[in-house]
Amino acid sequence: MHLVVGLGNPGPRYAFTRHNVGFMFLDKIANNWKRKHNYEEAKINIAEKNVLLIKPLTFMNLSGEIFNYINPSDFDDIIVVYDDVNIPLGKIRIRKKGSDGGHNGLKSIIAYIGEHFPRIRIGIGPKPENIDLVNFVLGEFNNNELMILHKVLEITTEALEEIVAGNISSAMNKFNSFEVKL
Repeated sequence: MHLVVGLGNPGPRYAFTRHNVGFMFLDKIANNWKRKHNYEEAKINIAEKNVLLIKPLTFMNLSGEIFNYINPSDFDDIIVVYDDVNIPLGKIRIRKKGSDGGHNGLKSIIAYIGEHFPRIRIGIGPKPENIDLVNFVLGEFNNNELMILHKVLEITTEALEEIVAGNISSAMNKFNSFEVKL
């Protein structure tokens, strides 16, 4: 079984903010969410494989705490999906492993399981110079940005299918150069 963790912040205040694209992605591919401990889970089938989707219900910087309840060794692969302010809106980046890149949610996950797991970073940038980082990532998308994001989430679904099927290198080649434009 594969585990896909989408990062975001809980509650209606944050539901449609840039920092919640990990949750938005998981909500796009599943609707049968069940509350467990401090997370929500849904089970789906991707590429003929069982996949457990997780939305941590802690705030972003404590996302790794889900591994107090979930044993990472129970899964064939763990894939994390999250926002990245350093990637332009309309693009995604897939990596086999790596550092946290300054993302506090990813930093928390790495503290629990190390950095050797695939990740899909969904671009939310660039941040305007006149807005501080916290206000930007906790701000909501405008209508044009939402149209781009909708298409990006569709592409992210295709990328996840390819990764779960065991073709991460192919997914990187195919989707890391892809860009959604209006």
